[in-house]
Order: sequence, then C-alpha cells, then structure tokens
Amino acid sequence: MATIKEIAERAKVSRTTVSRVINNSGYVSEEAKKRVLQVIEETGYIPSENAKSLRTKKTKVIGVILPKISTETSSRLVKGLDHVLAKEGYQILLTNTNLETEKEIEYLRLLKSRHVDGIILSATIINQPLIDEINQLNIPFVTVGQYISGLANVLFDDYQASKDMVNYIVNKGYKQIAFIGVDEKDRSVGYLRKAGYLDAMKENHLLVEDSWVQKGIFDVESGYHCMKQMMDFSKQKPSAVLAVTDRLAIGAMQYIKEAGLSIPADIAVAGMGASELSKFISPALTTLDFSMEEVGREAAGLLLEQINGEIYHEKIKMVKYRLIERSSI
Repeated sequence: MATIKEIAERAKVSRTTVSRVINNSGYVSEEAKKRVLQVIEETGYIPSENAKSLRTKKTKVIGVILPKISTETSSRLVKGLDHVLAKEGYQILLTNTNLETEKEIEYLRLLKSRHVDGIILSATIINQPLIDEINQLNIPFVTVGQYISGLANVLFDDYQASKDMVNYIVNKGYKQIAFIGVDEKDRSVGYLRKAGYLDAMKENHLLVEDSWVQKGIFDVESGYHCMKQMMDFSKQKPSAVLAVTDRLAIGAMQYIKEAGLSIPADIAVAGMGASELSKFISPALTTLDFSMEEVGREAAGLLLEQINGEIYHEKIKMVKYRLIERSSI
C-alpha cells in the first residue's frame, strides 16, 4: 500500500496537501484535490467507502445533540433514529449537553467541523443565539420536541396533551388539581404544558390556588420537594396532581406516601412520558406515552429527505400520544 509521501509524489503535491484532502480540512484547490483522490483510488490507500466519501463530500455520519443522554427519552429517540439511518448506511455521533443550553451551540460547531451529513437537535430552551447558529450551518437539520421557524420539526401537541390529561382527571371526579412543571423557557414542556393545564382548569370552571402550581427541574428529587412545598403552603390540599414528567410525578408520590397519605384515595397523581419505571412503582402511574421511537423514525426520515436533495422552507411532523390509565388515579 502506498504511503502519503508516494501519493504526494505521484499527484505532484505536498504531503500537507494530501493530508488535507484525506482529512477534508484546510484549503486545497479543486485541481489538486482531484489528482490526490485519483492517486488514492489507484493505490488503494484508503478503503473504497472512504474514498467515495471524499469524492461525494459525504461522511455517512449524522450528528445528534441530546439534552441528557442517560434518560429513557433519549434512549428511545436514538433507537428510532438508528432504526432508519442504519438501513441507509449512516452512523450516529452522539453529543450530550447535560441540560446546559450553552453547550448546544458548542456542539453545533463541533459537529459542523466533523463534516457530518446532517444534525438532529433535541433542544430544551430555544433562544436567538441558538437560532442564529443553526441558520449559519447550511447543513440538513431537524429539531425534535421544540419548534423553530423555517426548519424541519418533529413535535407533540404538548398544550393539548396537558389539557387532555386534566380533563381525564376531572372526569374521574377530582376538582382540586395541582400542577408540577418546569422552567417556562422550555416552551414545550415548561410553557405549553402549563398553559394547557391552566386553560383546562378554567374551561372546567375550577379554581387554581397559587401554591398548587410548582416549578421543578427534570428529576425525582425535584418532584418530591415541589410536592412538599405544595402541601406545606396550600390553604386547601389538592385532591390530584399532574406533573409534566414521570420523574417529577414519582418524586411527588414518594412525598405523599411519606406524609402518610394514600394514592389515589387521598391524592391522585398523573405524569407524562410513560417511563419504564412508571408501570412498576406502586401504585402504577397514570401517564401519557409520547412514542419517542416514532419521533426518532420521523426525524430520521425528514433528515434523509434533505440529504437526498429535497428543499422546503419549513416542515412539521406531529406525533400522536396516548393516555395510559393506571391505578394512581
């Protein structure tokens, strides 16, 4: 097999130029690049698939930015992505922001430097710097879970999902329904699910005490502390509580049990997300299944459309959800 030195001599370029072509980095004139690629293929220096990637400027790698790689939601999303992308010969490069929004921009730049063929972003908080960075990428792009104007988006109707859950709880006979949410800067989970709750309560002519509405973060312990705050400061104790994630709901359930109360006889609890744990805790948690594997499949499909040349100003795929009735209500 030829060496870089031999390739450089045959292509009549420097070894630096050969290295730049192989790594797809730095400036090389089109004429020099063609000569190097021709020698590479003639000598078999790089496996044929890699040589093809250099010619077509495709790496067959998709970058995925996740908010928290360790969660079931991320795992299911990646499973759906891989189900579609692997069939087309693509590999997935995962990055994890660990809910640090500034890392989203950092990873966008990193993935661009790696010359990925497309990027899928599962974002938490959408802000103008992030939008500006995305608009400068000029790479096939899909967002999951959060809407960004002018892009391909795979979404749920978070507002209606929250309303549906409140209406379900009301129809079960509960009137004093509390809410545990997250930061409203997260438009989908924080703002829209809270808006759905408030509007459903209003439409059912039910009052909401201020202390019934608590704001946590995405973990079990936060749900526990939100429930404690609610119980400590409420004038009237709620008869049911809706949490925007299963983890928050499970934390709330733990506090209710420790307070010597029964679920659902004293306080009913509902979550969102259909986590694996939700069906094994006692009592089993009523929740909403957002079908993250389907989200992954839809996102991969939208990205492949763009990679294969389809151009559109904006495209939205709405994924359906389903209510899972269990014994916590």
